[in-house]
Amino acid sequence: MENVKDKVVVITGGSSGMGESTARHLAALGAKVVIAARRADRINALATEITAQGGTAIAVATDVTKRDDVQALVDKAVETYGRIDVLINNAGLMPLSPIEQLKIDEWDRMIDVNLRGVLHGIAAALPYMKAQKSGHIINTSSVAGHKVFAASAVYSATKFAVRGLSEGLRQEVKPYNIRTTVISPGAVRTELLDHITDKDVQAANQDYVGQVGIPANSYARIVAFVISQPEDMDVNEVLFRPTAQDL
Repeated sequence: MENVKDKVVVITGGSSGMGESTARHLAALGAKVVIAARRADRINALATEITAQGGTAIAVATDVTKRDDVQALVDKAVETYGRIDVLINNAGLMPLSPIEQLKIDEWDRMIDVNLRGVLHGIAAALPYMKAQKSGHIINTSSVAGHKVFAASAVYSATKFAVRGLSEGLRQEVKPYNIRTTVISPGAVRTELLDHITDKDVQAANQDYVGQVGIPANSYARIVAFVISQPEDMDVNEVLFRPTAQDL
C-alpha cells in the first residue's frame, strides 16, 4: 500500500456507504482525501474526525449533477494540495422500479447522478491529469452494469453506460500516463436501498442484501488495492460480489 501514501484523492458520494468507508481507509493509509457530497454536515464531520485521528482530509459540498460544483471540487483539491492523483466517481442512486410504473423523475435523477456526474468528474479532473502526465480515474459501476435483474432496467442502463465510458476513457488517455479503473460491486450494505420508492421492490432488495450483503469497506479495500499498484500497472476492471451472492 506504499503507493497510496501522500496521494491526493477526490471522492464523490463521500457522506455515507462506500465513499465514506473509502475516505477513512485511504486516509489511514496516508492519502490526502478530499471528500465530496451534498450533505455538508456529514462530510465536514468526517473530515474533522479523520484529521483528529492524524489523517489529512478536507470536505467540499458538491452536487455532482452540477458541472460548476464538480469543477470547484477538483479546483479546491489542486489549490489545497497542488495536484490531483486520483478521482473516485462514486456518487450514485438506485431507485429501482419496473419500467411500466413510469417513474420518469427517478430515471432522470439516476441518469444525472450515475452517468452525468461521472462525466462531470472526468471533465474537471482530466485537464489537470493531462498536464501532470499522471493520474488515476476510478468509476463505480455495479454487478447491475453486467446483468439486468427485476426492476433494474434504468439503473442497469446507467451502470452499463459507466462501463462503456470507462473503456473509452481507458483507450484515450494512454498518451498521458493516466490509469483508469471501473469497479462493479455486488450486494454491499449501503444507503442505496433507501432511495427505492416502490415498497415491494425495496423490501425484496432489503431482505436479499440483509442476508448476503457485505460491508462498505469491501469496496474501500478494492480501491486501495488498485491505487497501490505500481504506476506501470493499470487495473482496468474489478467485479466483486459477496461469496453468498448468486445473482
